Amino acid sequence: MLAAKANDIDLKGKTVAELADQVLPALTTGMNLLRKQAPAEADNFRGTIVLALEAAQAHQSNPNPTMAEMARKITAALDAAGMAGVGSGAGAGPDRPELRKAIQEIVDSGFVGVSLRVNDERGEWVGSAGVAKLGGTAKPPVNGYVRIGSSSKTFIATLVLQLVAEGKIGLDTPVAGYLPEFGLDERITVRMLLQHTSGVFNFSGEVYDDGTVVLGIPIPYGSTGKEWVDNRFRTYRPEELVRLALSKPARFEPGAGWSYSNTNYLLARLLIEKVTGRSFAEELQRLILGPLGMSGTVAPGTSTEIPEPHAHAYYRYEDAGQDKTVDVTRQNPSWSAAGGDMISTTQDLHTFFSALNAGKVLRAGLLTEMRTPHPTGIPNMAYGLGVFVQDTDHGTVIAHNGGTVGSAALMCSTPDGSTTLTAGLTCVDDADMSIAAAFQNAQQRLVNEVFCGGPSDPVQPTD
Repeated sequence: MLAAKANDIDLKGKTVAELADQVLPALTTGMNLLRKQAPAEADNFRGTIVLALEAAQAHQSNPNPTMAEMARKITAALDAAGMAGVGSGAGAGPDRPELRKAIQEIVDSGFVGVSLRVNDERGEWVGSAGVAKLGGTAKPPVNGYVRIGSSSKTFIATLVLQLVAEGKIGLDTPVAGYLPEFGLDERITVRMLLQHTSGVFNFSGEVYDDGTVVLGIPIPYGSTGKEWVDNRFRTYRPEELVRLALSKPARFEPGAGWSYSNTNYLLARLLIEKVTGRSFAEELQRLILGPLGMSGTVAPGTSTEIPEPHAHAYYRYEDAGQDKTVDVTRQNPSWSAAGGDMISTTQDLHTFFSALNAGKVLRAGLLTEMRTPHPTGIPNMAYGLGVFVQDTDHGTVIAHNGGTVGSAALMCSTPDGSTTLTAGLTCVDDADMSIAAAFQNAQQRLVNEVFCGGPSDPVQPTD
């Protein structure tokens, strides 16, 4: 039908405005069909069109009223076709006003955009709120690509446990036997890496209980914000980061405490490559992405690019006494390669996390090992092997969140994988980590809504 409509369009001798008027019926018909047959893709397509219109206007050397009017007409037509509104719902289930309200509250708390996917007994719901780009009007694509930060750690832990099943790695074997080149403490086991109980210094820096800060590589938080901006396209070698971490005192004796350290997962990633003779990306494809049919997940290596469609990430910092905001959607992720560099979509995160918790990825015994809680000192929050285990009044939630500069992701599930929540978020990050508290509140708001029957408190705005 859409092709037939397109064939009726006469392009000869038309002004831009007249062309817009003639194209609109075909565009509206197509959008209505997409809404019925592939609602998530309809939202993505709307976002792509609006972004393209905004880009076209931005590249005009002088303001063009005709172009602006065409953009207004096309955007209005898309909205009339059902593309507009905060958190447009999609999927087999009914509209979920409580979810639309939740993601709007998260945007109101300081985020630029939020994309949410929920799968439960009521079906699937997807939606987004906010904008894909500062100054724009297009919503974030509901299944756009996002840098998922430390949610990558669950993928790494899963690969290690799959290699345990293949007999290539021993969970309680000293890591030094696999990676002798680093001179690791021989008491540190593979389990300790995945559990964050090795005591190894975090190469991105440590904050101790007495308030002492020990710097690692330049990161976008604290005093090294501008330095990170200036070096955000730099390539870090994994061995360089490990050796920096090992040059610092350990936080505690192996197994004597719990402390979240990116170095643990960088070592785990190197372990995967060492015992298989293949790259992390190749093993990820062999053991997870290929078997689960996940085509929207990327291990980018040192590439600064992120596939389209995606929302934009930002960073605010001070330079010579002036506040500056820079688009950091493109950045070299090698600085966060320790289980923090992957790119994915809410659909792929759902596919992975629901299958993992349903017992379709790991053997039963290894899944039990993964989700065996170890105390962290965080109330009602333990850590297994690559997953957080959260106790709520309504049962256990298995989860991992992740954040990198200007972007964040959430994966949450019931232990049987029957209910999942996956989300991608973008923000204006800063050296003071002003958004961090809002991110924690956002995660808890969504967990309460999806897993606990409703919100306990609204998301609080940041200052």
